[in-house]
Amino acid sequence: MSPASKFRFGPFELSTRARELYKNGRKVKLRPQAFQILLLLLENAGEVVTRDQVRERVWTSDTFVDFEHGLNTAIKELRGVLNDSAKEPRYIETLPKLGYRLIAPVEQEPAQAGAEVQAPEAAGPAAGEAASAREVAAENAPRARMRTGWAMAAIGIAAIAVLVLSVKWLRNREAPRAESAMAAKPSGGRLMLAVLPFDNLTGDAAQEYFSDGMTEEMIAQLGRLDQARMGVIARTSVMGYKHAADALEKVTRELGVQYVLEGSVRRDGGRVRVTTELIQTKDQTRVWGKEYDRDLSNLLELQAEIAGEIATEVDLRLAAPGTGGAGSPAGTEASLSPARLEAYDLYLQGRFFLNKRTVEGFERAVDYFQQAIAKDAGYARAYAGLADAYALIGAYLVVPPNEIMPKARAAAQKAAELNPSLPEAHAALAVIAQDYDWDWRTAEKEYRRAIELDANYATAHHWYAEELALVGRFPEALAEIERARQLDPLSLIIEADLGAILFYSRQYDRAIEKFRAVLDVEPCFPRAEMVILPYVQERKYAEAEATLGRCEAAASREWAPELWLLRAYVFGRAGETVRARREFQRALAAGKRHRITNNSLATTQTGIGDKAKALEYLEKAYADRTISPSLKVSAVFDPLRGEPRFQKLLQGMGLAQ
Repeated sequence: MSPASKFRFGPFELSTRARELYKNGRKVKLRPQAFQILLLLLENAGEVVTRDQVRERVWTSDTFVDFEHGLNTAIKELRGVLNDSAKEPRYIETLPKLGYRLIAPVEQEPAQAGAEVQAPEAAGPAAGEAASAREVAAENAPRARMRTGWAMAAIGIAAIAVLVLSVKWLRNREAPRAESAMAAKPSGGRLMLAVLPFDNLTGDAAQEYFSDGMTEEMIAQLGRLDQARMGVIARTSVMGYKHAADALEKVTRELGVQYVLEGSVRRDGGRVRVTTELIQTKDQTRVWGKEYDRDLSNLLELQAEIAGEIATEVDLRLAAPGTGGAGSPAGTEASLSPARLEAYDLYLQGRFFLNKRTVEGFERAVDYFQQAIAKDAGYARAYAGLADAYALIGAYLVVPPNEIMPKARAAAQKAAELNPSLPEAHAALAVIAQDYDWDWRTAEKEYRRAIELDANYATAHHWYAEELALVGRFPEALAEIERARQLDPLSLIIEADLGAILFYSRQYDRAIEKFRAVLDVEPCFPRAEMVILPYVQERKYAEAEATLGRCEAAASREWAPELWLLRAYVFGRAGETVRARREFQRALAAGKRHRITNNSLATTQTGIGDKAKALEYLEKAYADRTISPSLKVSAVFDPLRGEPRFQKLLQGMGLAQ
């Protein structure tokens, strides 16, 4: 049988040539792995497709991912897109321990003679790590610190690689919102440049961390050029284009940049070969290109040299002579000592796993950063990475904040002591001061210092916007998060946090719009599940309960009690007190086996209307440092604002008027 160009089933149509899925004529967002699995099922409609067949087709033997995790995520995404159910399937039937079968009737349209049926490029390791609900968040980590306790814990519903999911958001939108499109365009005549993920030509998938590290370091080097005249798109928004066959066209269309840097890395023993090419996007002309063959010990010098030559080509002047100076990724020297080279390599591996935004990834990142420090105790970047890992472990509530945040502080302080010009160190100090110390003045000072050192550091703008919102400075917060969106236009967590700021500022309709835009891409993205709160404020209880139902179906057993508490909150606000108390008791019983936060218990009791119990739980949350930093601005706690005990909590957190 000749290959098909189109498959039709139910209201869906899959085009193999366009590599797109449509529902009733409208394009549906689908990641590359999920697309390939669906195509494989359609090609074998009615027949069993084994897990081994899926692995061979989608995840090659040298792909550096967790196959089981990636497959389960892709199948879950397919069922969400098709509105299918594992228990009562209409399209995809699961055969336990064997594989899957597409059970719906399928029509095929044969390909024309000479036409080639194409399948999406196999996505890289970052795509394979996309999880069933969040960071991945994003490069900018899905942050838990601004959310109410239930939302902080909901991060753990599943790990997420935000960097992949976020690309879907703009890549597949047929009519981008004017506000989002504006965020991707240069402002004030500033040029925008994107560094596409460097290709790993080593032939060893285990070296993927090195090519990813080269991409991240080139973004950092270029970001330290003339920051007033050129912005560099953040890592989160570019890594999703990894291995994309038409990455240049998509980046040009979706990110609104004027220049793109492409490159490849081949590492062989103690040497590295780097090929780079600078392209002007308006006509896709090659502006400049060069191949470098150097000793690994001169890697920093090489990165600075590439950045300098690009600066010349785009007619920029360097902000300071020599980008390999104090702000250099690995220290002040242009060449690496043997110990620093080993530490730098371990640091890159730590960053690789940290960016996965999974519990296992955090643990492996900590191990690599600690190994880097053991090799070179003077390596500031390794301490900054360790601080980020500890802070995220605390934010995700993997370890109680009282246990992990002091470790994060010690690492961040050491990084700043070793290199006072390291932006990441100051951002880490800021978030610790904000989340753990509730020292808002110090947090603002450190955020501003991080931005002063690197105006293109999207994470610093993002987190600073959160801090401004938490203290009620909403116009400034909205302006700051727009700067983050310009630098990282595909970040789901930044877009979701814009929704949070709008909620805190009582702009409920706009908040719902932003949250739903994110949920259209990732149906249970933890931060965007916060849409339930503006729904409640608008008395849209049915919409809130429907959202909870979808998220509960995707939640792991460990985190389900947090969603039951939130359901109790919705029932309480809707006046269904009996149902609310039943859900509350259900969560309490499960909490004996799975951790639930005092802040979540307080949220539920506030919804039910038991102020005394709500205040009691809030006081416990204050003591164990799981209390929501949004206490001052969240509408959830409006019923408690007149209570002296509540005002005392605000005063203790430095949030009293």
